[in-house]
Amino acid sequence: MIESVLAKHSAKVSTKITVKSLISVGVVALAVLLPQLVHLVAGASGGVQWLPMYLPVLLGGCLLGWKWGLGVGVLSPLVSFAITSLAGNAMPAAGRLPYMMAELAAFAAVSGLFSKRIAANGWMAFPAVLLAQVSGRAVFLALAAIFQGVSALSAAAVWSQIQAGLLGMVLQAVLVPVIVMGLRALLLRDKE
Repeated sequence: MIESVLAKHSAKVSTKITVKSLISVGVVALAVLLPQLVHLVAGASGGVQWLPMYLPVLLGGCLLGWKWGLGVGVLSPLVSFAITSLAGNAMPAAGRLPYMMAELAAFAAVSGLFSKRIAANGWMAFPAVLLAQVSGRAVFLALAAIFQGVSALSAAAVWSQIQAGLLGMVLQAVLVPVIVMGLRALLLRDKE
């Protein structure tokens, strides 16, 4: 969607890269801070239930497209792990990190595939988010099933986490498209 806005204003390549970089940094920062707030308010189980890192990553995909979204999806859990490890409480846990990187990469890439369509029709944010959620969770479950012999995460444990996070997924399936549609309306309005 951001690409469409920048193209509408005939932005130079350097401007496009700068804008997308700044938005990416903001999304990653939000993906680090939001889980901290949720854990502070809802406790340790709040992350599994509300999935706070997923919201900014879905936003990033919808706004930035699949390439930049993929970067945001991979970097968000990695940066969060690096920063929170310094504080002595790594989030996500080291054993969960590769799975979360793959899952969030799928979230952002799939939602990012809809970016141009969202610019043309804001309602496309709803199928973008739903398909991204299903794809990301399927990647998580598939990886757990493939690597359960060598990992602490089993497919059954992942399925349990998926069920525990259903409320967060439903909330985000509504909230993210509404935010994207609001941003779209602001960014694509004609100044007369």
